Amino acid sequence: MPQRPDDETTPTSDRGDRQPPERPDELLHLRAAGVSLVLDLAGLPRVLHWGADLGPLDGDALADLRLAGRPALMGFPVDGGVVPGVLPLQADGWLGTPGLTGSRAGRSWSPDFRAGVPQLTRTGDGGAVLVVPATDPATALALELVLELTPQGLVRQRATLTNAGDDVYELGGLLLTLPVPVRATTLLDFGGHWARERSPIRTEFTHGTRLRENRRGRTGFDTPYVLVAGTEDLAHRRGEAWGWHVAWSGNHRSLAERTHYHPGLLGGGELLAPGEVRLQPGASYTSPWVYGAYGEQGLDSLASRFHTWLRARPQHPHSPRPVTLNTWEAVYFQHDLGRLVELADAAAAVGAERFVLDDGWFGSRRDDRRGLGDWYVSDEVWPDGLHPLIEHVTGLGMQFGLWVEPEMVNPDSDLARAHPDWMLRLPDRLPGAARWQQVLDLARPEVFDHILERLDALLSENDIAYLKWDHNRDLVDAGHGSDGVPGVHGQTLAVYRLLDALRARHPRVEIESCSSGGARVDLEILQRTDRVWGSDCIDALERRAIQPWTNLLIPLELIGAHIGSGTAHSTGRSATLGFRAGTALFGHLGIEWDLREADEAQRAELAAWVALYKEVRGLLHTGVSVHADLPDPAFEVHGVVAQDGSDALFAVAAVASSAQMPANAVPLPGLDPDATYHVRPQAPGDVITHGWKAPWWTPQGVRATGCVLEQVGVRAPHLSPERLVLVRATRVD
Repeated sequence: MPQRPDDETTPTSDRGDRQPPERPDELLHLRAAGVSLVLDLAGLPRVLHWGADLGPLDGDALADLRLAGRPALMGFPVDGGVVPGVLPLQADGWLGTPGLTGSRAGRSWSPDFRAGVPQLTRTGDGGAVLVVPATDPATALALELVLELTPQGLVRQRATLTNAGDDVYELGGLLLTLPVPVRATTLLDFGGHWARERSPIRTEFTHGTRLRENRRGRTGFDTPYVLVAGTEDLAHRRGEAWGWHVAWSGNHRSLAERTHYHPGLLGGGELLAPGEVRLQPGASYTSPWVYGAYGEQGLDSLASRFHTWLRARPQHPHSPRPVTLNTWEAVYFQHDLGRLVELADAAAAVGAERFVLDDGWFGSRRDDRRGLGDWYVSDEVWPDGLHPLIEHVTGLGMQFGLWVEPEMVNPDSDLARAHPDWMLRLPDRLPGAARWQQVLDLARPEVFDHILERLDALLSENDIAYLKWDHNRDLVDAGHGSDGVPGVHGQTLAVYRLLDALRARHPRVEIESCSSGGARVDLEILQRTDRVWGSDCIDALERRAIQPWTNLLIPLELIGAHIGSGTAHSTGRSATLGFRAGTALFGHLGIEWDLREADEAQRAELAAWVALYKEVRGLLHTGVSVHADLPDPAFEVHGVVAQDGSDALFAVAAVASSAQMPANAVPLPGLDPDATYHVRPQAPGDVITHGWKAPWWTPQGVRATGCVLEQVGVRAPHLSPERLVLVRATRVD
């Protein structure tokens, strides 16, 4: 049974002040960053409170908290109250979705675990890691639960199940949960498809189960992403929110469940196919990490916990995020040294810092129907190898990057012809083709070794600083090995091992997670990659929805956001350069445009936007993301405020025509309420075309306190649809 790699996801701040393990009291109160987690450890952990900080509570106060929360003893499936633990079990009287399913050929299907001695390790700044062992002799299963409160106030859990018996245990699923209070009456999660990722879905949290299952073999376009339970007034800056994320890049499920005898819980884990995990005697299965984030003041405060946790990781990118030009929409498969040299020259002239050669550089790959898997530089297109282009690019002071899709193969390729058995398949058939490609079975050692060798050789033989790692199809009928047993679980672990091995050999190479755009965005793939591609759609109007919701989980510096050509390739919609650039500014900025076709004025304007990005990326990529709640759907306001409140940059965008003329005042949220700010237009986002300036729209601007700017706001310029302006606010000393 393949094991998950050793966990290296704990931020430095969690490791720097670890205390010796201790045995906690039966009632344990953990507090960090405004969050309280109260646990009953009389058996497997039960959560008595997850949410706002309760302040210091002694043993008597905790005992009273437990007593005060006990329900009347009526209406339950068994005598006595039923309070599900983080691993809900039917043996405890829980008749909702079970936390553990599986059997030994129909036997040992309902475990009744007895907890051993828990161990608590304090990690500093309020963080703590609780490890609870448990066994069930009747089913011959052993369990280890890990529950952590991070210094940033995130709750994360995972479990390891071990077969202590003498015969095979077939695991059906392992699901961990956290409870939410009855006042969480609203659910928010996400759907979507290619070029429209992370579209919000808001529903009522009623009795029953809202179950979201992903069977795509990758995180997916229609992943719930972050499943949020919130109060009725849930919005960006108001209401309480309890968020849930399953950190897994393969099949997974998330649920929100409420019954007449329990106020509600959020749960999730890996989604396993029948027979996918069959534990031999002594073998173990470790679940994905699942994360819970509490937001005391709306979705922005929930997102901030995820962002601060990610930024505390030792591997989080801390160098300035380079302006990246990607060649895909500029040249597609038409690779020509002279043409690409001209494009590199134009990119450098506007301030690009990284040049990425996309698909088409290898084997027979002149279109998307052939050559995938043949990771050798094409003699046909590149008779002298990639060195002439790389030397030109690096000579201009830019890094060089390369597109790869290591998990995939075209049947029309040398690799597939030589090794037809290397693909994920069932014994009697190949899966239906998608984009003329199939999936390599990376869980087979010989396949893994070949792909690792090819990628290692490319990075060793060429000065490559960056890989755009793509994944362009779902896993259908993903059978592994000669028997065709379900293979998504093993494939997902193999991809993690491949990334880990490559990064160990080339630690300075950055990797982007791209999957038909934004179909592999999760916290586990981000332990091994340095940014995600938000979407294949770089139409600025579409990105205005995609990027902010992506930002609910991950900070801006990890979201690839590119300035496209005047007419979007994915939608055919035209937009001004200011609207395109101002939208892409709030992310890891890039360019995906054939700049050889841009005129002098366009290049000059683009250079000004790139210069602004370089000036403010330190703010954008370390500050707090904020989003205003506006009554007028025609306008959007979002921005980033420095951690110390000293500086902020906001975008004010019109996405449609407004019923109001002139435009209303808009808030500038998240500033220090007691500080005074100088507020003024920010060039080059100060130019208003097809609109009217408000009287304060001058370089001198206005001065106001943070409280006034959030509660009263400033009058927005009246903008025509699909126009954007920038507002800068700096604290006055």
